[in-house]
Amino acid sequence: MSHVPAIPGFDDGAVFRSLFTAYPDALLLVDLQGRIVLANPSTSALLGYPLEELVGRSVDDLVPDAIRPQHAAYRNAYASSPRSRPMGTQMELVARRRDGSEVMVEIALSPLQDQGLPYVVAAIRGIGDYPRVKRALQRARYAEFLAQFGRAAVDARDRQPLLDLAPSLAAEALQIEMAKIVLLEPGGTTLRILAGVGLLPNESIGGVIAREPRSPFDHVLTEGRSVVVDDYAKEARLRIPQQYLDAGLVCEISVPLSDRGRTIGAMAVYSRTPQRFGGDEMRFLESLSSLLATVLQRSSSEEALGHAQRLKTVGQLTGGVAHDFNNLLMVISGNLQVLQDAPACARDPFVQQLVGAAARATRRGAELTGKLLAFSRRQVLAPTVVEVPALMRSLTDMLRRTVDQRIAIDLDTQPAYCLADPIQLETALLNVAINARDAMPQGGRLRLTVRATELLPPDVETDDQELPPPHGYVAISVSDNGSGMSDDVRRRAFEPFFTTKEPGRGTGLGLSTAYGFVRQSKGAIDLRSKVGAGSLVTLYLPRVEPEADTDTDARAGAASESASIGTEVSANLSAPIGASRIPARLRVLLVEDDAEVRSVTEKLLASLNCEVMACDSAERALEMIKTAPAPALLLSDIALGTGMQGTELADAVRRVQPRLPILLMSGFSSDLLSERPAHAYALLPKPYSRAELEASLAKVLEAP
Repeated sequence: MSHVPAIPGFDDGAVFRSLFTAYPDALLLVDLQGRIVLANPSTSALLGYPLEELVGRSVDDLVPDAIRPQHAAYRNAYASSPRSRPMGTQMELVARRRDGSEVMVEIALSPLQDQGLPYVVAAIRGIGDYPRVKRALQRARYAEFLAQFGRAAVDARDRQPLLDLAPSLAAEALQIEMAKIVLLEPGGTTLRILAGVGLLPNESIGGVIAREPRSPFDHVLTEGRSVVVDDYAKEARLRIPQQYLDAGLVCEISVPLSDRGRTIGAMAVYSRTPQRFGGDEMRFLESLSSLLATVLQRSSSEEALGHAQRLKTVGQLTGGVAHDFNNLLMVISGNLQVLQDAPACARDPFVQQLVGAAARATRRGAELTGKLLAFSRRQVLAPTVVEVPALMRSLTDMLRRTVDQRIAIDLDTQPAYCLADPIQLETALLNVAINARDAMPQGGRLRLTVRATELLPPDVETDDQELPPPHGYVAISVSDNGSGMSDDVRRRAFEPFFTTKEPGRGTGLGLSTAYGFVRQSKGAIDLRSKVGAGSLVTLYLPRVEPEADTDTDARAGAASESASIGTEVSANLSAPIGASRIPARLRVLLVEDDAEVRSVTEKLLASLNCEVMACDSAERALEMIKTAPAPALLLSDIALGTGMQGTELADAVRRVQPRLPILLMSGFSSDLLSERPAHAYALLPKPYSRAELEASLAKVLEAP
């Protein structure tokens, strides 16, 4: 038996009773039958039980109902072979409080049999908030609510359900008491409440309220800018309507609702807790308002649009918010990478678990944004001459290795070359092939064909303003003999988020990304299907004549070297470019107008041992270029607010310092690069990882 030395001058029993009482974590002394013999005050504070109610109670009462049987079995097994079990296990533990609520905990078990006592000490720690992790997770949560609204916007046929959904989502995401959307009435003196939750007694949806001078709504409508009021009692800038004070509200955020650059209304959220809102909450509400504004613009003309025009409008919706959404994801993912390596967090398995979960959610958000950009025809493509039969042979080999062996795969090709981005072409075909595979759960036949054609079939949609390519098209077809589609499903098959699969089997973005890629590549896509008779999807891409000095084998290798296959294929499968390490103390001029993106990028560059010169505008960057010591590389966002854009900055720098390496970054950049020669500047898509940033810097530095 181990011996604990006595403390001179103290009663050992009194000392240990004092320690037990004062210990900050909950402590339970439990017998081998699972009955609580003794509990300290911290247990009462954590679980909400008076101490006298805990003594004699079974520990099973402190376990949620759903897992109580498993816990009883585990407790019995533990009693037969007790052992010390330290805190910080890799599983999530939850305790049930007296009022039925649950709290996440860590538990350490210490048997006292070695001390001659038939008891076990259970130390229970309520997991406190880790501020930085909590903030990152909160941002990821806001991003998920925005994605939820985006999915609803794609499927909506009427604007009112979306108007009702926006304040409801805002209230749920921000966990506040009241939210509403108002529209400026003709004449500009009154506001109509379009939607809201938790409205005041004298307010109703469809009702009219006065536009009070110097009120938060008046400020937003006049200035066209968001406003945060931390505490009504301390607010000196604005006049708070008396009805808000009477209702016990104490703070708010109001953001503008715009239509083609004109402020037409506002969205506001309110809380009874002072200083409830910060920058993250304001950016979330601004993004939600931006999505809603785009939806309202769309709904005004959607009834007159045909199927193709409706898809184009949805593409404008998704592409229009991609830059802000990718900036948000960049801040989240960058801070998570920095947080993950922080010494205090690197040693804590629970923090690493939380950070890992948030990072995975961020990657899913980035993949979602990439697919939406593909659908909206705003991804950055690198078109080249592709030998289609070589690409199809590589694709067929991969499919034969991965799909169900009960599916036979046939390939029938003719010599043909097309102009397309080979990586995105293979991704689009993989998406189509995966849909075909899923339509044949019991096996079947998958057929891939390639042929040349001069003209499109008359019923295949294309952009009216585009002329047919001079050499016609390459038609790449993927057909199956699976379950097929009804006419209603076929008409909606290219819409993003539309899927007939069970939850968890797909996102509904496979065909929509293929649609966007083909249309952006100046081609067309056709879908034929009949219930019980399978489906046929054909991609029509501009046909070109091969150049005499082009190495077709090299082209074929380039077409497939970066592709990968999975149950759901990302719209961007490019592996991180470059592999060389960058020089130590590389002096980088960073130009980024978003303060939080700039801050996290500085941290990532610093972790790569770079010296960073940072600014928020192209004009300031041109001044800093002339300073000594001069930067060794320019890293600039493309969209830089109201002044010069990143591409214009790059052009100006290239004129004065033609040898300075330039790397541009953006979450939405194809329009801004469209008028420049292909590959004029290297591009780093947002959000990016530290490894991708390092590889891109290395590639730019190594380029001639």
